[in-house]
Amino acid sequence: MRQGVASALLRGLQATRASSSLAESSNLVRAYSSANTPLTATLFPGDGIGPEIAEAVQTIFKAAEAPIVWDEQHIGKEVDPRTNSFITRENLDSVLKHRIGLKGPMTTPIGKGFRSLNLTLRKELQLYANVRPCVSIPGYKTRYDDVDLVTIRENTEGEYSGLEHEVVPGVVESLKIITHVASTRVAEFAFDYAQKNNRRKVTAVHKANIMKLTDGAFLRCVRAVAERYPDIKYDEMIVDNTCMQLVTRPTQFDVMVMPNLYGDICSDLCAGLIGGLGLTPSGNIGANGLALMEAVHGTAPDLVGKDAANPTALLLSGVMMLRHLRLTDVAGNIEQAVLATIAEGQYLTRDLGGKSGTKDFTKAIIGHLK
Repeated sequence: MRQGVASALLRGLQATRASSSLAESSNLVRAYSSANTPLTATLFPGDGIGPEIAEAVQTIFKAAEAPIVWDEQHIGKEVDPRTNSFITRENLDSVLKHRIGLKGPMTTPIGKGFRSLNLTLRKELQLYANVRPCVSIPGYKTRYDDVDLVTIRENTEGEYSGLEHEVVPGVVESLKIITHVASTRVAEFAFDYAQKNNRRKVTAVHKANIMKLTDGAFLRCVRAVAERYPDIKYDEMIVDNTCMQLVTRPTQFDVMVMPNLYGDICSDLCAGLIGGLGLTPSGNIGANGLALMEAVHGTAPDLVGKDAANPTALLLSGVMMLRHLRLTDVAGNIEQAVLATIAEGQYLTRDLGGKSGTKDFTKAIIGHLK
C-alpha cells in the first residue's frame, strides 16, 4: 500500500515537472503586466479580520495606481466534494485562470473528513515553494536590527502529505513523503532565487542524522543542485541547531531551504525576529509563474469589526505579488510608504505599539506614497 501511494505521488510530481518544462519551452509562460495594462488577480479576503485588511490593501493599491483588477473569491460554506475542502473548484479555477493571487488569513472549520484550506490551495495548485523574506524594519525596535534572510520551504509533501491512519486502536501512523523530484525542484528554486537576488549563501536545514532515508534523500538532491552554483556558498545545518542559531546569531543566515515541516516552524521563528507575523510577507510559488501571496498570521476573531487590525503583512505580500509581476516601481512606492509610516511612529496599530486603527494607519501609508 505504501509503495503504491509513494509511486502515485512520484508519478504526479514527474508529470507536473514535465508539463512545466514543456510549457516553458513552448513560450507559454504568462505574459506579465506593464504599468499601463491592468492585470486581474484573484483575491481571497479570508476570514476574521481578513476582509478588513483586504479592503485596506485595495484602498492603498488604488491610491498608488497599481494596475490590478481584483477577482474577489470567497470560500464555500459547505465542503466541496470535488476538492474535499471548503475551497471550491471555482476558487481554484480563478487562480489557475489569472495565475496570480493574494490571500488573507483563513481558518479551517473544526470537523472531520475535509482538508485544511491552506493545504488544499498548495496541493491543488502545486504551489511547491513557500518564500518568506524576514528583514528588520527600520524604526521598529526588536532584539535584532540587522536580520535579512529568506526561508524557502518545500510546500507539497513531507509530514504534510496528509497520509495518516490508525494502525490498531491506540496507535496512529503518519507517513513522511520525500521525493527526488520535489526536493530537486525546491532546491533549484532556492539557488535560482539566491542568484537572481544577489544572495551569497544557501543553507539546507535537515534532520538527516535521525531521518537518514527521508532527509538524507533531501540533502542529496540539494547537494547535487549546489554543485551547479559554484558562486553561491552552500552549507547544511541540523534543524534543532538551526533554531538555536537563529535566535542567537541570525545574521549568519542568508537563504535557507528545507522540507515542509521544518520550513513551517523556522519561518515563524524568523518572523519573531523582526516583530511577528503581522509584519511578515509570504508567497507560494508554482510552475510557469503561478503564485499566490498570503498573510500567514491568524484571523484574530477578537479584533473583527473594531478597526484594530494591522494590514502590513497582507500589504507587503501584495508588494511581493507586484514584484513577481515585474511591477517594480509601484511595488517600491508602496513598500517605502509602509516603512516610512512605521518608522515615523505616529500612526501605528496597537500590535505595533501605537493607538491608531486600521483606517488611520491606511491613510498614513497613502500619505507617504510618492
